[in-house]
Amino acid sequence: MKILVVDDSPTMRRIVSNALREIGYGEFVEAEDGQNALDKLDADDFEFVITDWNMPNMNGLELTKTIRDHERYSEMPILMITTRGMQEDVIAAMHARVNNYIVKPFTPKILREKIDAILKLA
Repeated sequence: MKILVVDDSPTMRRIVSNALREIGYGEFVEAEDGQNALDKLDADDFEFVITDWNMPNMNGLELTKTIRDHERYSEMPILMITTRGMQEDVIAAMHARVNNYIVKPFTPKILREKIDAILKLA
């Protein structure tokens, strides 16, 4: 499964990438914001998106809405990993149709559980 990891923080992208490797996912590409992610989605075939919320140019919520509105990607699984843990933030993300949500910090075990839960429903 090819995963697109979207976060403006190089450190956070590295943390997510390392966690993905640890749980058995070795095929992923990184993007630094939502706009860069859309460019990469158009240029390659991905099966899953992991995105942060707070990013410049296009945030994760805007990215999610854009993906959901695009015929080609509308059913692509999206996992949001963010520091935004307030109930209204989780509700906003769910209304945008993310498939699941993780509040930072997280462990590889939590990442695996969330990805597995999303894939079981797909």
